[in-house]
Amino acid sequence: MIDKFISLAHGNGGRLMRELIDEVFARHLDNPGLDTRVDAARIDMPRDDVDLLVTTDGFTVQPLEYPGGNIGSLAIHGTVNDLAVAGATPAVLTVNAFIEEGLAIETLERLVATMGATAREAGVAIAAGDTKVVRRGEGGGVYFATTGFGTRPAHVELGIDRIEPGDVLLVSGPVGDHGIAVMLAREQFGLHGSLASDEASVLPLTSTLLDLDGLRFMRDPTRGGVATVACELAHVSGFGLRLIETAIPVRDEVRSVCAMLGYDPYYLACEGRVVAVVAPDDAEEALALWRKLPTGASAQIIGTVAGTEPRVVLETLIGGERYLEELEDDPLPRIC
Repeated sequence: MIDKFISLAHGNGGRLMRELIDEVFARHLDNPGLDTRVDAARIDMPRDDVDLLVTTDGFTVQPLEYPGGNIGSLAIHGTVNDLAVAGATPAVLTVNAFIEEGLAIETLERLVATMGATAREAGVAIAAGDTKVVRRGEGGGVYFATTGFGTRPAHVELGIDRIEPGDVLLVSGPVGDHGIAVMLAREQFGLHGSLASDEASVLPLTSTLLDLDGLRFMRDPTRGGVATVACELAHVSGFGLRLIETAIPVRDEVRSVCAMLGYDPYYLACEGRVVAVVAPDDAEEALALWRKLPTGASAQIIGTVAGTEPRVVLETLIGGERYLEELEDDPLPRIC
């Protein structure tokens, strides 16, 4: 039986570290591909008709738990989603844990249990991992770093370089839920609420569009939100974008908090949404495909690629226009 709290000895490579790995991580993340006794795991290489994709990410959210998820599920969803929007089917993940001395084992086990359940639900195996313990005060309880591998059909090509004038932008659901849910969980500014994060795997959303010849690009709008994705599209493609404010879905709870605190919902993080760019002839079909899915029921067409000046113009509720600029500050630190 391991202790109730993390100590520096849990990271020293000895008995306590072995017990921590066996009784918390290996127990909850167990799958046929995970072997905690080896330094490198074997991965079957894909066939010639598919490409192997890899992504890596880190997760430092505060608080560690919030309505709709926690840092354990977020680490899985964030990694899976980065592969999914690239057109890949996620297969194998690795997880590194940086644990702060003094963290309750009960809390860690709850986070790792959620991580394991989320991985199984997403159909991915955790094949390898590592743990490190840092001194009290040198971390935020626990940080996770992940690497994910997936396969993509060789014929699928997605990228900003494929975007053309006249293309259409879609978003799969309401934006800003994750950012506001995390902020409310901190109970700052005297605000409380039950809004849940939109955190989820986006693989059902991305996979349903892969057969569309006009699919150009997909991205999950995490840090910086939909506005930051749009700014990147404009900057890299060299084309202008026009977004329609009345078309961008935002929940009333998110609008209310943003109005009180001066946040812009279009810059707030999502963790279960997709922004897609498709050819105009495929826009309505893409929208219909998404709306058949539970996570895409509120999908909307939100704008177009238009103009030669690489800027993002938002057509406002009152019929005016304003520029959406690249984000300079992080309005909600540690939201992912």
